[in-house]
Amino acid sequence: MSRPGQSNGLTAVKPPAGSELHSAAAAVPGPAGRDPGGPPPPGLDVSTAHPARVWNYWLGGRDYFAADRAAGEQMSREFPHLAQTARAERAFLVRAVRFLAGPARIRQFLDIGAGLPAGGNTHEIAQRIAPDSRIVYADNDPAVLVHARALLQNPILASTPEGVVSYVDADLRDVTAVLAGTARTLDLGQPVALIMLGILGHLDDYGAARSITSQLMDALPAGSYLAIADGVAGSGPVDDAQQRYNGAAPVPYHLRRPDQLASFFDGLDLIEPGVVPCPQWKPDTAGAGAPPDEAAAYCGVARKP
Repeated sequence: MSRPGQSNGLTAVKPPAGSELHSAAAAVPGPAGRDPGGPPPPGLDVSTAHPARVWNYWLGGRDYFAADRAAGEQMSREFPHLAQTARAERAFLVRAVRFLAGPARIRQFLDIGAGLPAGGNTHEIAQRIAPDSRIVYADNDPAVLVHARALLQNPILASTPEGVVSYVDADLRDVTAVLAGTARTLDLGQPVALIMLGILGHLDDYGAARSITSQLMDALPAGSYLAIADGVAGSGPVDDAQQRYNGAAPVPYHLRRPDQLASFFDGLDLIEPGVVPCPQWKPDTAGAGAPPDEAAAYCGVARKP
């Protein structure tokens, strides 16, 4: 499970040797300090930053280590829009799942690329509203899956007795594998909320990204929902920073225009207020939200008729 700047179901990111970011990523906890994440799961190397744990750090989680914090702080200085995007998308996730489990009455969720538990996770929000909700998280990053499975042994993060939380080890690009794994937990004959936050930008081919989204939604019945959030192009400083990031990162992230992001919802019924900057999608506070030209990420939710 992973978001942009993380592995996003692809590979762990190691910044280029010789860069300031690489120096931060290579940091190892000092003998006098204690890793903020506590003892790591057995067999997991935490001496080098992992993108999913950096994302967890940006979200205020607790499951990162010294190298991740150092890399996150360096990246925040050089690419401030990444942390802004992380927080905007997580806040949107909370509001979207609250809507889906509440007024939309969805009880099944497929969250592809969800990252490490950091508070406000899909299953926590959904099961708080509907304890019998069933949630599948899908990713193919071994480090993320090891972390997540260990973390969900914690009673605070575990599923409710009435509900189910499970994981599918599958790549987003392998739609058949994603659906086959999901069907072991969810009833695909009943409505499902498909959640894809911060992952479509890792598919460099726009047509392929649309095709994958369509294939997933085609496999779900009427009454299902699609929730998407992704970084967008259009702001000069953000575009420039993203280009610099892509030049250094082994897994680049491709910003798309807001109208291209809206096209992923073609054929579906958009929920008001449509495809908008993340802070403007059903904000908790009236008048909240950054102006569109300052937003690093856009989002939307739509229902399959």
